Amino acid sequence: MSEDAGPNPHADGTDCRADSSDTSDAIVTLRPARPEDAAAIRDIYAPFVRDSPATFRTDVPTTAELAEKIRAKRAVDEYPWYVAVSDAGGRDQEVVGYAYASRLRDRAAYRWTVETSIYVDPATHRSGVGTRLYDRLLGTLRRQGYCSAYAALGMPNPESERFHERHGFERVGQFPAAGFKLGEWRDVVWYHRRLRDPDGDPDEPRAVSAVEQPTDER
Repeated sequence: MSEDAGPNPHADGTDCRADSSDTSDAIVTLRPARPEDAAAIRDIYAPFVRDSPATFRTDVPTTAELAEKIRAKRAVDEYPWYVAVSDAGGRDQEVVGYAYASRLRDRAAYRWTVETSIYVDPATHRSGVGTRLYDRLLGTLRRQGYCSAYAALGMPNPESERFHERHGFERVGQFPAAGFKLGEWRDVVWYHRRLRDPDGDPDEPRAVSAVEQPTDER
């Protein structure tokens, strides 16, 4: 979830309460993130930074920082970033969740491996937004040619553990007491999902724009 080199204890999570059966009449669509989504993304992310061990970040990023991060990711075209937007309650295309992939480590041999991140607004209760975002993200990564996805979860985070296990991730390791947040030392648990079988000398991963599918899904 981070652009830092090396396994990152700043673990992103998801709120699975937004991932049960659909009980809403709202239309939710998925599309690539845009710099103008930064304020809404910050609003979703900020409570996790302030109140949760799910991310080890302790300072809420500014809207400008997030807008630049989105802009840079789109320009490089290596890793997808999606938002879910809803018209619930008459609101016009409100961002209610997001998911993206990042480089796991900087060294070249890692370039077929990604780290994934997902956050969903807890107010989007029982809508399946988390599942749709992850399905979209992982599908794009697979078509690009990435072989493995990893997710690093700050503990305790049972909802995110269940969410990742439902999406085919397996727990593969733990960094004990990797960070100190909210008055306690926190472990980080790593999850892995195979996206495609590595076979011989792989082709370079393709650009997001080369494999992107229409996003006007309901």
